[in-house]
Amino acid sequence: MGHINQTTCFIDDTVANAILVTLYFVVFIGGTIGNIIMIFLLCRTNTRSMTTTSIINLLVVHSIFLLLLPFRIYYYIQRRWDFSFAFCKVISAMSHIHMYLSFIFYVALLSIKYISYFKQKDKIEFYRTLHSVVASAAVWIIILLVMLPLFFFQYGSYGKNYNLNQCFHFQMEFAKPFVITLNYVVIGGLFIVVCLLLVVQIFIIVKVVKKLKKSALDHQEFWVQLKSLFFIFVMISCFFPYHMFRIYYIKHSQDCFYFNEIFLGITALSCLDLLSFATHTYLQKVLQNRTCSLKCLWRS
Repeated sequence: MGHINQTTCFIDDTVANAILVTLYFVVFIGGTIGNIIMIFLLCRTNTRSMTTTSIINLLVVHSIFLLLLPFRIYYYIQRRWDFSFAFCKVISAMSHIHMYLSFIFYVALLSIKYISYFKQKDKIEFYRTLHSVVASAAVWIIILLVMLPLFFFQYGSYGKNYNLNQCFHFQMEFAKPFVITLNYVVIGGLFIVVCLLLVVQIFIIVKVVKKLKKSALDHQEFWVQLKSLFFIFVMISCFFPYHMFRIYYIKHSQDCFYFNEIFLGITALSCLDLLSFATHTYLQKVLQNRTCSLKCLWRS
């Protein structure tokens, strides 16, 4: 039986490391470009908007993750961890923290957009810019003073039994019943929340299309809903594969390390969301301008 389990998730170490280096390198380059573009776009927007505040916080999460990403790339190239075990825990934990904080800000962003739609408001704003700063600061204080210390001290607590020349090999944590239960709860919760968001988003898009009919492509309202659908697509394509595999990995953690790392690497592709978002915005403007030009030409 042991031999069967090993071959179930078998992948050559060299191939796995090459995939991981390529994957994280693409994330690092694309994510950095996307963040820079988004910074310039945000400079021209209303900072009192709750939507803008959510995107700014998402930008901060991506930026912190991208700053630490070269250490992951370095490890997969060298295949040896040359830093402290504590720093290994930070780098390893950051992949999970980035994923779940991104998910939280996606949910916040979409919830704000849905409230805005059902209340028939163009934007939901703070009364002052200071209020948006205080709200963001409160979120980050909770993250830094509550969530991060709990994650750091509990994650990799079997440190004495780990090989200090390796990093990210924290399979022994699944010996704790609490860790297994927590994983199942998080997996189920994430699936339920994303499915609910998708149902609401499809409902809104159908209503908008019925209302605007053939002229839907010419209206900003339709494109706003497509942007919301884009963030749901990011969550499904980046987070679902990892959590679906996680169900299997919990019981086969000793045999499927590289597969777990590759699926975890796929979650990092969410860093490309802002680059895709900026590209989508540009294409939207081009399409709208072309539609307007064709109408003007037809009328003339």
